[in-house]
Amino acid sequence: MTDRQTATTDSSANDTDRQDILNEIGAKWSKFSRKELSNLTTIDQLVSQIGTKYGVKKEAAQRQVDMLMDGRNLTA
Repeated sequence: MTDRQTATTDSSANDTDRQDILNEIGAKWSKFSRKELSNLTTIDQLVSQIGTKYGVKKEAAQRQVDMLMDGRNLTA
């Protein structure tokens, strides 16, 4: 496999991973629109928006996000 093929394959895998994460977030927190989900780039954004949309404290939102993300990242 060439470097270019490897980069394309890695990018596709990252895109798929990100989409899987966004699908999980959308399933757990259904008040997010598809556009809002696609605009998320950081865990802090997610935590803040959960607090706003669901009226939960930042600490509680952070715990929920940490459990869902399990060390994964939103950026591709």
